[in-house]
Amino acid sequence: MRTISTIQLFILVTSLTLFAQERKLVWEENFNDDELDMQSWNFETGDGCPELCGWGNNERQIYTKVNHKVSDGRLYIQAKKTGKEYSSSKITTQGKQEFQYGKIEVRAKLPIGIGLWPAFWMLGSNIDSVGWPGCGEIDILEYVGKEPEHIFTSLHTPDSYGRTINTKKEVVAGIEEGFHTYAIDWTKDSIQFLIDDQLFYTFSPEHKDDKTWPFDQPFYIILNLAIGGNFGGPEVDDSIFPQAFVIDYVKVYQ
Repeated sequence: MRTISTIQLFILVTSLTLFAQERKLVWEENFNDDELDMQSWNFETGDGCPELCGWGNNERQIYTKVNHKVSDGRLYIQAKKTGKEYSSSKITTQGKQEFQYGKIEVRAKLPIGIGLWPAFWMLGSNIDSVGWPGCGEIDILEYVGKEPEHIFTSLHTPDSYGRTINTKKEVVAGIEEGFHTYAIDWTKDSIQFLIDDQLFYTFSPEHKDDKTWPFDQPFYIILNLAIGGNFGGPEVDDSIFPQAFVIDYVKVYQ
């Protein structure tokens, strides 16, 4: 279990205080309506075929517009198995809510079970013109049910992708219990990753160019719950379904 010293705690509290004084909430999604706000969100549907079958990761699910519900101020992304078919949902803010720099945060409760792969992540808004990984990718939260109490964060750039070099795996005892916050603090100089406001990884390459730092541009937000795949699988425990990735809010401060 990770611990921090008194000095580290002082620095963290001071930094968070200064952060609160300097930045303002510029966008939030609290899921207070009965339906998903389509002025902010899009659905991605299908299995990625024919261009990217299995969404590039040999994932098993088909994404639909119905594997979710909004209730009591929370979004539930639901993973199900019907017969031989796995289904789930994936939503993005592409073209509707896009951000460059700031603190981007989600408060969420993880689903539990081997084969599940919930994620809160971002892609560069120029993906349609430059493709991936040229657009850059920021994985703020990834969790795989086969590795309990582990939280993953990663960055993909043209200089480092696929092999996931720029990454950190953090052990957090009891992370599956209740809600927790997962965030980045993103500036022109670095991207810091936080769990429950505790810093655990900083990415700041010494030499920044289009290959190492495609992060000086707007990005959009993605929430999804994948099943199986190269990272979440290959094994999937069919006895766990249905399961839900529960999101309380998404907030952006700048």
